[in-house]
Amino acid sequence: MTPKKIAAFAFGPLAGAALGFITLPLITWFFSQEDIGRISLLQVIVSFCTLLFTLGLDQAYVREFHETKSKPALFKTTFLPGFFLLSIVVSVLLMSGNTISLWLFEIDSRLLSVLVVVMILSTFMSRFFSLVLRMNEQGLAYSMSQILPKLLSILIIAGYVFFSASKSIDNLVFANVAAAVFVCLIYAWNTRREWLTGLKEKIDYRYLKELLEFGMPLIFGALAFWGLTATDKILLKELSDFKQLGLYSVSVSFAAAATIFQSVFSTIWAPTVYKWAAAGEGLEKIYKVNRYVLLIVIILFCLSGLFSWIVTLILPSNYNSVQWILISCLGFPLLYTLSETTVVGLGVTRRSGFSMLAAFLAFLINLVGNWWLIPTWGAIGAAVSTCVSFWFFFFLRTEFAIYVWKPMPRLALYSYTSILVFGAVINSMYGEVYSYKLIIFWLVMLSSVFIFFKQEIIEAKSWMMIRIKRKV
Repeated sequence: MTPKKIAAFAFGPLAGAALGFITLPLITWFFSQEDIGRISLLQVIVSFCTLLFTLGLDQAYVREFHETKSKPALFKTTFLPGFFLLSIVVSVLLMSGNTISLWLFEIDSRLLSVLVVVMILSTFMSRFFSLVLRMNEQGLAYSMSQILPKLLSILIIAGYVFFSASKSIDNLVFANVAAAVFVCLIYAWNTRREWLTGLKEKIDYRYLKELLEFGMPLIFGALAFWGLTATDKILLKELSDFKQLGLYSVSVSFAAAATIFQSVFSTIWAPTVYKWAAAGEGLEKIYKVNRYVLLIVIILFCLSGLFSWIVTLILPSNYNSVQWILISCLGFPLLYTLSETTVVGLGVTRRSGFSMLAAFLAFLINLVGNWWLIPTWGAIGAAVSTCVSFWFFFFLRTEFAIYVWKPMPRLALYSYTSILVFGAVINSMYGEVYSYKLIIFWLVMLSSVFIFFKQEIIEAKSWMMIRIKRKV
């Protein structure tokens, strides 16, 4: 993948995050904290349904794309089984009354139940349509399909504000469903040649069986990771209330800015590192990249600790706690990204079972942590539990990769990340009490990088100077 194509794919997450910073404050001022919590839970359930009912065939589509003789036939074969199964399940749920809205929102509403089903089906279809764009390296179309729905959401919510519409959960859900349907339609239009041709193809059931044998085992690892990232929200609803869930979801949304770093890095890293491994070289390069990523992780944690108070300037007063919770919410995207540089051995040796085991063990830790902390600490407890769980996820992935492949230096890795997670936990739980001491803590941590990462900073500075001179 060329730098130009990488930039095209990265444009979507970057612009999407920027639009998210417009949408989020707008929603918090207009809708109740409880309803924002309900929307957060809706997104969790939609992602679960998409993950489960793909039956792992989305991964099979990616695996077989470059080897199949008929890509449209492959699309139909991987798309239809899960779509039919999902359609049957949601139809049964709709016929059983308003079970969906009662469980999700604790509201008895036929309209909400139907809207949820529409969003689930649209998101499922979008998952497969997006794979067509990604595998055909249509980066710009992929990015625009991510950006336009966010623009639509902003316009709908701005319309609510301008016309003084009802601040109801119905309107908030409708805005999210409209965006999901819109992105599905855009994806469908951009991939119309593929799926329209696929309609004429016949399904080879023997081939489908082979695809299921490949894809189904992958679901278990994916579900374990989903549980690791979704347990906090589900247990907040069950053990606390929608108000705490709303507070937590806003904190997570701000922390999601770090997923830009995660997304762009993952896009570039995976093909590069396997190219190095295939050539039997690059071990020193992997260590160097690991050092640079650790440096960025430290800086982002520290900057968040020092400047998270800024969010209080754009959010209503009932969201003041976000400034303390935010830093623990960074644990997911930052520690996950760092683990991508240490887990290389599992990919090289094709020992994916260890990745599944790491996700499952971390999920269990998060489950226990949330069960223990949420009843007392609410949203703070969920953030702390998830942050600590992702440190264990990072630790387990690293150790498993070393076990099956090659050793790597990790004293700095474990020392720094342990201190960062400890600081994040204290910041979330006791930030208001020790605010000035925590500022000193984050300043000391930030200053330390100029000593321990002196070589990396010098190299980065030299690289930037060379790039500037070339442009001039």
